[in-house]
Amino acid sequence: MKPLHVICAVIGGAVAGAAVGLLLAPEKGSDTRSKILKVLKEKGICLKKSKMEELVDEIEEQLENV
Repeated sequence: MKPLHVICAVIGGAVAGAAVGLLLAPEKGSDTRSKILKVLKEKGICLKKSKMEELVDEIEEQLENV
């Protein structure tokens, strides 16, 4: 395969994956974050909303770098 075909396939796969994720996501991101906070509190881990947002931002950065 030519390198251009590989790049197009990767980009196309990423776009298709993002579209499917948006269409099939069960809840809004804010609802999901609230549920995560609830589970963490049940486990004895207390995070303020601002800290949760920082954690989400850090995870997003790590995913973008992969």
